[in-house]
Amino acid sequence: MIPTPTASLENLPTWRAESGSAAPRRMVAADDTMSADSAYRLACEGTGLLWQGDFHNARLLLQALARRTERKPKKSKKPEPEIAPAQAFNMHRQALGQRARILAMVIVPLDGDYTIPLRRAPDLKEAFTEAWGPATGEACMVSLREVLGLVGAHEWRKKGIEIAALGDAPHNRIHPHYGVFSPVRGEYVDLVATTPIRDKSLAFDIGVGTGVLSALLAKRGVQRIVATDQDPRAINCARENLHRLQRIDKVELVQTDLFPEGLAPLIVCNPPWVPARPSSPIEHAVYDEGSRMLRGFLAGLRAHLAPKGEGWLILSDLAEHLGLRSRDELLGWIAEAGLQVLGRQDIKPRHGKATDETDPLHAARAKEVTSLWRLAAA
Repeated sequence: MIPTPTASLENLPTWRAESGSAAPRRMVAADDTMSADSAYRLACEGTGLLWQGDFHNARLLLQALARRTERKPKKSKKPEPEIAPAQAFNMHRQALGQRARILAMVIVPLDGDYTIPLRRAPDLKEAFTEAWGPATGEACMVSLREVLGLVGAHEWRKKGIEIAALGDAPHNRIHPHYGVFSPVRGEYVDLVATTPIRDKSLAFDIGVGTGVLSALLAKRGVQRIVATDQDPRAINCARENLHRLQRIDKVELVQTDLFPEGLAPLIVCNPPWVPARPSSPIEHAVYDEGSRMLRGFLAGLRAHLAPKGEGWLILSDLAEHLGLRSRDELLGWIAEAGLQVLGRQDIKPRHGKATDETDPLHAARAKEVTSLWRLAAA
């Protein structure tokens, strides 16, 4: 039996979502008696399931919904038409978005002190505080999928990620914070670790993130680094990592969009690689709608380079293989900015999706190359 939707959301706790998405328009009370099929039908309709049963059973229900979203439709006997790479990418993003919307419909309550008032609910106060700051005393409700994301980020923050280019263990780990992109694609770090640096007096690190590239530049002997990011979470994350790695004395952190004031002989930027609209804050590290950051970096680079200085642009060509940006466009933006290419270092990706033939974007991923473009004033 499917429960009756609540009459209104007026008496429910405040809705909280990292993506800024609105609360479901309809909400029903759900517990251990609800079948996965009923839950899936309601979630597909956009009805939120406000959980009132056992916490671990809510996790099991979420897993059951995830399996249903992954069911493949029966293949037609007719040959499938060829799909352009850009269309395949958009279809893949739409499918991921629809899956995320369905899974977000399993919702748990949260008390004002970050206690989850459900049977067998774990104590996740530390994870909530890391991500959201101290509890305000206001009750709220949040997607269980987002709660599990907070838990995963908390574990990554505790464990850290080993970065071989930073030296020997245990002094080579980067600890990402919630909402800050983890440096799991190690090839771009390797490019910065091996490209010769002509002038080590000063460097700008544009989009500092976890601070991994600033730490690497300091390890390579750059005397002073000014690192920027517009996200306060990234600034705090970088500061903590640089303290832990004992590199903070070489780095000045500035919260700003793109460039700090002044000139530098070396300016490094690893912008998001794919020109598409991000659907959540964490995706801003992957998707750059309209290539805003990439074009902004190129347009402002010349004005911030010291005489004979270099700008290092670290960029994957995945967008080119997806038909979302052409090499001619990139070279055109470089020329329009009054820049020239001094050289380029390339590296093939090592992550699992590059060889996963079941990945919907495998054809593009198999051709992907990550490059460090050495740019200078023309």
